[in-house]
Amino acid sequence: MFDAISRLFAKPEPDTKPIDTKLAVAALLVHLGAVDGEFKAEERATIAGVLKDHFSLDGEAVERLLAEAARRDAEAVDFYQFTSTLSKLEEEERIQIIRLMWQVVFSDKNNHELEDNMVWRVAELIGVSSRQRTILRAEMKHQ
Repeated sequence: MFDAISRLFAKPEPDTKPIDTKLAVAALLVHLGAVDGEFKAEERATIAGVLKDHFSLDGEAVERLLAEAARRDAEAVDFYQFTSTLSKLEEEERIQIIRLMWQVVFSDKNNHELEDNMVWRVAELIGVSSRQRTILRAEMKHQ
């Protein structure tokens, strides 16, 4: 009986199953969209659009992915569960992920320092060079 009561009031266990690439990218983009304290409509629309295009998803699949990504992001204590999956990808794919992140950053025409810092940290964690990250930033800023 004590076990049943304990389980009732216990904090749910975080989901520990491995995260696939789509979910890892989506969770990072969701976090990035809100990292400056404001998750703007244009940021959400950009995230949905880049996920749809990059992973060839339909609208319904994107919405499911975004919901799961938001849940996973809320449970995460750091970026490791997301970046550990992404660091195993080929270099070009990792570079594309940083490009997607910059698209989200500049979707509201504003680059907040917390957004910049997050892209820098993720790039470092997944093995994208500072040079490549800076080139991508300049490209996305002027689009």
